[in-house]
Amino acid sequence: MSTTTTLIATAAPGLYASPHHLSTTASSCPACGTNVPSLSESSENAAQRRIVELENQVRMLTEKASTAVDKLADYEDELRHLRALQVKAAEASSVLNSSPATPSGDGNRPHTANPAGSAARSSRITSLLGRRKSSSSIAAGIPPAGTVPPLPGVPSQEAELRNALDKERSLRQEAEGKVSAMSSEIEELSVTLFQQANEMVAEERKARAKLEERVEMLEKRDKDKRRRLERLETAVQRIERVRGLLAP
Repeated sequence: MSTTTTLIATAAPGLYASPHHLSTTASSCPACGTNVPSLSESSENAAQRRIVELENQVRMLTEKASTAVDKLADYEDELRHLRALQVKAAEASSVLNSSPATPSGDGNRPHTANPAGSAARSSRITSLLGRRKSSSSIAAGIPPAGTVPPLPGVPSQEAELRNALDKERSLRQEAEGKVSAMSSEIEELSVTLFQQANEMVAEERKARAKLEERVEMLEKRDKDKRRRLERLETAVQRIERVRGLLAP
């Protein structure tokens, strides 16, 4: 009788305490019905926060990319305008380079018209001084063909056109540099975005793997606890049967 009473005293607390402990600390899984702790809720909240942060980063990067595309379009328009101006300036410079050849022919016309007056003068001088002096006077009185003064407006126009061409070239170089810088910035942003997305995906996979391992361990523990409870229940039933047999 002493042995049976001790068994009842030790088995009863374990029998009635363990179900109460399970109901307070664990929650049943809707899929399999097993008891799963509330640890996954915090991890799911953290994952949702990370997803929201990633979406915000993607939105910011898309806005930056759209602004960069707009800037590229503006730069292309500027380049087209500068090229058109450059073509016009080149045509004007070619026209100016070809036009100074005509005044040289005009400058030679006084050279053909002057010998009439000079011949009249030389005819008078030849009668007094001789033919040699007259020929020297004629050669001295005729101006050379190369001493025709150039037009004053042509060099200033050429200088202005050259300055305009230099400015257009510098602006074109600046625009091309800006375009290359924006394209490199877009490439860097896309690379960083893909790297961050890959890192976040890898972290999420690791977190899921850890949660799955944790759930499996808890399911195993729950199964072990159920087996122990079943064993305790069978032991208690046997003890009650023995008690009923021993009772008078």
